[in-house]
This record gives sequence, C-alpha cells and structure tokens, in this order.
Amino acid sequence: MGAAHPRNGIAATFSKIPLYYNVEMSSTDERGLVLQAKQGDRDAFGEIVRLHQQVVFNVAYRLLNNIQDAEDAAQETFVRAYRFLGKFDMDRPLAPWLKRIAVNVCMNRLEGIKSASSLDDESAPAPDPGPGPEALTVKRDRERRISIELSKLPPRYRLVIELRHFQGLSYEEIAKELKRPLSDVKSDLFRARKLLSERLKDLK
Repeated sequence: MGAAHPRNGIAATFSKIPLYYNVEMSSTDERGLVLQAKQGDRDAFGEIVRLHQQVVFNVAYRLLNNIQDAEDAAQETFVRAYRFLGKFDMDRPLAPWLKRIAVNVCMNRLEGIKSASSLDDESAPAPDPGPGPEALTVKRDRERRISIELSKLPPRYRLVIELRHFQGLSYEEIAKELKRPLSDVKSDLFRARKLLSERLKDLK
C-alpha cells in the first residue's frame, strides 16, 4: 500500500498488518515524543504515528470492516491528533486518546453509510504464560475467527463491543461517549454478545 498525504503535509504509511498486534514503549519515551511533537517536531510525531498506527488501524478495521476505509480513517485520526495535540493532557497515556479519536472518526463515517440495519471480561480464559507453537496457532485462529464474526455484526453492535471490550469503557462511559441512553447501551451489548456467542459456540 502506498503512502497517504494529508492536507497539512503530515505523511503516514499504513501497511497490511495483523489485528491484535501492539507496539510497546515506555511512558517516559512516549512523554518525550509527545513533548517534542507539541513543540512542532514533525519527526517526533512521525514516530508517534509509527508506534501507534497499528492499534489505531485495528480500531478502525473492527468498526468499518474494510481495509481501505480503515486506512483512511486511521490517516484522518492522526491528522486530527496532530491538529489537537496541544490540548492533549501529558499526564495521560497517549494510546487511549488516539483510540478515542479513531472511534469518533469511524462513528462519523458509519453515520454516512448507516444501513437499515461470551466476550465478558470476567469469563475470558486466562492467558497461557508460556504457550508453545501449537497454542499460539490456536490463539491466532481463535482471534481471527472472533474478528470475522465481529465484522458481521451491525455497526452499532461493533461499536459498543469495541468500546467495552477493546477499550475497557464502563457502560456509563459508553453511553456518554455515544450520547445514547444507558439502557440502549446495555441492550446493544447484550444482543451483540448473544449473537457472538451463538456464532462462536463451537469454540471452547
């Protein structure tokens, strides 16, 4: 895939990347990059893009279910992040802020293409502290299957699953973020989980 060049001249290249892959960095290094970027260092912001483009793309892909649309949304996310970086609270981690921007970008896109139309944290299996190759293959297959079934859900269901299970927001925070009644959020989560549970019942 080629590079995309937003209007303000910031360039970012989004490659075909596997879902659920994250880049780790220390909070000190991240804070330094953000500070430099706030001071106008575009190379520092470019490094922020490199480190976080995968997780931002993943958010967009889970919500939009299309690689090209997800790339465009990720690009727009970083353009907005650069524009509003001066308002970013340095005492907070950067990734959640970027993911929230990505969600808002995707919500706007979903509004434009709106159709007529158990991942409980407590019940999730504990991670294997030292999985072998076979266990890793099973894990990847399971994640791919979940991703496929998630992509088949209506956009409003994908959105609440994203905010609840991938970003860890509470029901109240989701309702506030989406500007929807709490009862609607709970109802959508219940229905989304039920649909996923039915489609994934063959998975242990």
